[in-house]
Amino acid sequence: MPRRRPVMSDLLKYEIARELGVEGIVRKEGWGGVSSRNCGNLVKVAIEKAEKDLSRSYQQNQ
Repeated sequence: MPRRRPVMSDLLKYEIARELGVEGIVRKEGWGGVSSRNCGNLVKVAIEKAEKDLSRSYQQNQ
């Protein structure tokens, strides 16, 4: 089965990791070293950012 393309860019992932204070863990241990709680927080922040961008885009097209 072919791999799907990533939904988030690596740049965005590292930006969010930096915001949440887990960038050091990611750089030292990789994404597998991040706790499941922090991974959930990463996803939550990514969704919030996507919703804001979508809202801005919608408002600009009105």
